[in-house]
Amino acid sequence: MAREPHQKANYDYMEEQENDSGYIFKPRAFNIVWGNDKRCWRMAKPIGSSTSSKNEEECAELVQVSWLEVTGVTPRLHASTTYQITFQLSLEKGASGWTGAPVFLMAKVGKKGKYKWKKLEVEKLTRDPTDFPSVRDPFGVEIADEQLDKRLYFGLYEVWSGRWKKGLKVYKATVKQIKK
Repeated sequence: MAREPHQKANYDYMEEQENDSGYIFKPRAFNIVWGNDKRCWRMAKPIGSSTSSKNEEECAELVQVSWLEVTGVTPRLHASTTYQITFQLSLEKGASGWTGAPVFLMAKVGKKGKYKWKKLEVEKLTRDPTDFPSVRDPFGVEIADEQLDKRLYFGLYEVWSGRWKKGLKVYKATVKQIKK
């Protein structure tokens, strides 16, 4: 039986923040296109680690893809509330394919919602894990009262350039309540 090439989210790796104020998505809580293909992605353990547990810091490391799609879905969120989405990312030494390949952070409320997006300049990342977008330029999405499906669908996408990309590390994503 063939193995599915895409990683399906394991929500055991999604942590609820205090006071029901949001969620933290660890790498295994994402849906990742080509995420189960070791030629494309690998789960990197922290230096010096020999085992993996859901509390351990790890990252999804991009080996090589032309189609970047890393997505998450929250449980039902609070109405009349704005949530900020942040990914913690870095680029490895030798990363390539990012210049002229726009990466978009996209989100929508409900499966049938309309996408809101923000272009990210991934090529400016360093080897240090960095929250992206920055707190100076946040990406917020409001959950309206009249919205029936109050789940937030979000992700990182670069599917348009057709270029091969490598060297991106995804440590986590945070969906945090910022305004009620």
